[in-house]
Amino acid sequence: MTDMLPVVVVQGGAGFVPRQRSEASTSGVCAAARAAYAILQGGGSSMDAVLEAVTNLENNPVFNAGCGSVLNVKGDIEMDAIVMDGKTLGSGAVSAVRNIANPVQLARLVMEKTSHACLTAEGASKFARDMGIPEVPQESLITEYSRMRWKDNLEPDANPVQCQMGKMGTVGAVAVDREGNTACATSTGGMLNKMEGRVGDTPMIGSGSYADNKVGAVSITGHGEAIMKVALARLIMFHMEQGQSVEAASDLGLAYMKSRVDGLGGVVTVDPQGHWAARFSSLQMAWAAAQKDTLHHGLYCGEHFTQSID
Repeated sequence: MTDMLPVVVVQGGAGFVPRQRSEASTSGVCAAARAAYAILQGGGSSMDAVLEAVTNLENNPVFNAGCGSVLNVKGDIEMDAIVMDGKTLGSGAVSAVRNIANPVQLARLVMEKTSHACLTAEGASKFARDMGIPEVPQESLITEYSRMRWKDNLEPDANPVQCQMGKMGTVGAVAVDREGNTACATSTGGMLNKMEGRVGDTPMIGSGSYADNKVGAVSITGHGEAIMKVALARLIMFHMEQGQSVEAASDLGLAYMKSRVDGLGGVVTVDPQGHWAARFSSLQMAWAAAQKDTLHHGLYCGEHFTQSID
C-alpha cells in the first residue's frame, strides 16, 4: 500500500463561495497542495507539509485565515490555529491572536517548545515575542473585502452566521508522509462579527482537528459552535476506528452534525495507508489533494478534476 504515499489534502473553507472569488479559491488550494506535496516528495515530514500548506493559505488574502481574516464585532482580527502530530499525539494551538501573520507557525512552536497544548490572546503574543516571531500591524492583515463584510453585518437585522457562508472560516490540511506518519493543521480568522474573545472549534483537539497514526487525520471547516457540540473531528475518527472508509466516516460525521444541531461544514480526511476524502455538507468547499504525481481538486459537490502535478 505504500505506493499511495505520500499524500496531502487541503481545504479552503466550506460554505458558499461567490462567483467572483471561486477561481481564486480553487487556484489557492491547488497552489497550497503543490507546495506541500513538493516537501513530501523531497522526503519531508507530514508536519512540515501541512505547515507549508496552511501557511500558504494564511498568506493568501482570499481565505479567512491570516491575511484576509474576518473581523470581530469591534472591527479587530482574532485568529485561532492548531497542529497535531499523529505519531506522538503532540499538539499545539493558539487562540485569539491579533498581530501574527502566520498563527499556524506559532501553534507548532507551542507544541514543540512548551508543555502546554494551547496559548491564548496576550499570553500567546508574549510567547511569540519570546520565540522571535515578529509582530505585524493588524492593518496589514485586514482586507477591504473583510472590512466591507464587517460593516454590512453591523446592521441590527444582519445574520452573521448565514452571511459567514459567503466565506466560511477555517482552512486546513492533512497529510501522510513516506514513513506513514499523519499530521493535520488548521487555521482561521473565526466567525464574522463574533464577540470579542470568542474562540471556535479550530484550536480544540478533537473538534476542529485530530491526527493519530493508528487511525488517520482530519481537518474541519464550518460553523464552529456546531462542530464543537459533536466533537466532529474525533467523531469521524471514531467511525474510521469502527472500520468505515475515510469517505464514509466523513459523511457520517457531517450527517450527524446536520441532523443533531443543524450545522454545516466540510472535512478533509486521510488514513495511514493514503486513502483520502474531501467531503462537505455546505454548498461548496474549495479543496485540493496531491498523490502519485497527480493533483485533484474541486469546489462544488460531486466535482473532481485531475491533472498532472507538473
